[in-house]
Amino acid sequence: MSKTYSISELASEFDVTTRSIRFYEDQELLHPARRGQTRIYSSKDRVRLKLTLRGKRLGLSLAEIRELFELWDETRSGSEKQLQLMLNKIGERRAALEQQMKDITMVQLELESAEIRCRQALEELHEKQSDEERIQASSST
Repeated sequence: MSKTYSISELASEFDVTTRSIRFYEDQELLHPARRGQTRIYSSKDRVRLKLTLRGKRLGLSLAEIRELFELWDETRSGSEKQLQLMLNKIGERRAALEQQMKDITMVQLELESAEIRCRQALEELHEKQSDEERIQASSST
């Protein structure tokens, strides 16, 4: 008999909430057996949860993760289609991250420029106030 897991065991092991696990089940990523109201998760469910969380870290949507699982389930041993799809997803994600890095660099440059302008304006304001205070001081003497 293969090892089974409760929802709380998986939640604890992967540091996710039981609600998240139930959500992944609703999204048809996990398929636990039932014993009354109790969910019984198999080793396969455990692996699928692990892969789901890894896919999310890589920026894959749950629909994309489900698509990869479905390709795997079609052949029982993986397939060229699944690997090609995964390579495409990796390429898309890498391109999106590169664009985000460019966008972040642009925002940093804009912030730096705005900071320089603010500091210059503040310095000019302080100089103007100092000049006005000197004028007031000299006119009152």
